[in-house]
Amino acid sequence: MNYTLLDFFALLGSVGLFLYGMKVMSEGLQKAAGDRLRNILSAMTRNRFTGLLTGILITALIQSSSASTVMVVSFVNAGLMTLGQSMAVIFGANVGTTFTAWIIALFGFKVDTSVFILPLIACAVPLLFCNSSRKKSLGEFIIGFSFLFMGLNMISDYVPDLQSNPEMFAFLEHYASMGFLSVLLFLFVGVILTAIIQSSAATFAIVLIMCTKGWITFDLACAVVLGSNIGTTITPLLASMSGNVAAKRTAMGHLLFNLFGILWTLAVFYPFVRLNVDITQWLGQGNPESMFSFVNNLEATDPQTYNLLVGNSLPAEHPVLLQVAQMQFSVSFGLSMFHTVFNLVNVVIMIWLTGLYVKIVEKLVPAKHKEDEEFQLKFISGGLLSASELNIAQAEKELVVYAQRVQRMIDMAEQLVHAKEKSEEFSQLYSRLEKYEEISDRMEIEIANYLNRCAEGRLSNEGKLHIAAMLNIVSEIESIADCCFGCAKILIRKQESGVEFHDSILANIDTMFTYVKEAMSDMLVILSDVEKVREVDIIRSYNKEREINNLRNQYRAKNVENINNQVYEYQAGIYYMDIINDLEKMGDYVINVVDTIRDHFRKHSA
Repeated sequence: MNYTLLDFFALLGSVGLFLYGMKVMSEGLQKAAGDRLRNILSAMTRNRFTGLLTGILITALIQSSSASTVMVVSFVNAGLMTLGQSMAVIFGANVGTTFTAWIIALFGFKVDTSVFILPLIACAVPLLFCNSSRKKSLGEFIIGFSFLFMGLNMISDYVPDLQSNPEMFAFLEHYASMGFLSVLLFLFVGVILTAIIQSSAATFAIVLIMCTKGWITFDLACAVVLGSNIGTTITPLLASMSGNVAAKRTAMGHLLFNLFGILWTLAVFYPFVRLNVDITQWLGQGNPESMFSFVNNLEATDPQTYNLLVGNSLPAEHPVLLQVAQMQFSVSFGLSMFHTVFNLVNVVIMIWLTGLYVKIVEKLVPAKHKEDEEFQLKFISGGLLSASELNIAQAEKELVVYAQRVQRMIDMAEQLVHAKEKSEEFSQLYSRLEKYEEISDRMEIEIANYLNRCAEGRLSNEGKLHIAAMLNIVSEIESIADCCFGCAKILIRKQESGVEFHDSILANIDTMFTYVKEAMSDMLVILSDVEKVREVDIIRSYNKEREINNLRNQYRAKNVENINNQVYEYQAGIYYMDIINDLEKMGDYVINVVDTIRDHFRKHSA
């Protein structure tokens, strides 16, 4: 086997193309699919059983559990699926992948994904030049999807050609008679082999060759197939590297599902193999265990014929070759049966433990910041609305959660002001703030949609007025989030201009932030119990808003004076006042929320 350094770098490039495709696909999904695809996926994965069927169907259609689980990882990364929904789909993908083994066993071919990659790119490129942003995003998604599959195909092209060089595994024959230790060793071989060649189908073919040459018994072949289930999890793990915490958890859940399945199978390994042998014989496909004894008996009794068989030199119509071909089919059928029964039993056991899986992966892959958990409404359910009046109370609780999330954005914006420019801290803070702003936009849409659905129900006049007020509050809270991210964008422009803030500017910005944070805290106190708002709390909010306005006016006048006296340069003063104005706007949006509560909720609770 001639494997050069250039081939190795081509392999690294293939992995890079795969990861880049994953990134482009995920970003395209976020921009193009959004809420529409979220609703479709939500319907398809409404419970663990529909999620399971979705996973089976998708994987059976595209004939690649790696590809389907990578797509699930990207959906989770884009916030289109929850971690719990993704677990059920991944369980289904493991069953769906057995269709590939059956196609190989029965027909001996696999669908070539490379056929549709270039036509897809041809369709996607014109979309990139459309005026519609949704069509552009759809084009990005299709190109990312194509690159992902192109990367997968190229990875399999540039890995060492182990399938055509089974002699590399001849040494394993010496480790095939160590009892259960051999089972563990060959299971590990299956993990490594599939992880390297990124194809459980190729592993399947190699195992078949090893059985044909009489190197390993059927039970050891089953151990290799068992290990290939772990090897296939490498691709989603690679894909999750460029994703968020939820994507990493999804890939980890896929790995755990297969790990736990292998543990119970190893506990009953020999009886389980015997069960699959019996099923294969019962279906009239012969005994898959007979291949090993036949080939070894042939080696002992007729070495010449054995050597011709191993060297692929027997005539096409030779009776031994016809007998071996029949046994090969029996082994292939038996291995496919083993793979299928393993995954079916695994799913039947594990589908009831979906919630436990979610808890385990959350422990194993903790968020760097607890508040960075992927977006998911806490109190509002996506199910059918049964009692709209009661659901209004749930929406009120969700508003408080929303406001608390936006309150954290104010702290992040303040930290960003003091972060060292072009540092890792600055980049991380900016990325977190950007993600929070995206989540804030999605929360606004989700809560507003929920309230609109409530309004379509049978509501009292008071209930309808409550909903109108809450829709107004949602809009104002989202505007506060926009201002926080607006501060971040001002700091980026300042950084690009090479401008430094004077100490007096930083001190004044800190003071303004302090007043805004106090105003936000006062608003949260009022919002937390809108039915029992005290007059003193409302008065305090109005006083705080006046103080913020006065501060803004003072800083504006002093800024002109400082620029004239050349205390700092004009450009610094511009960015400084932009931030102060953004903070003053936050104070306005806060008082708008308080006004809505005062004018509506107190009036109707009085």
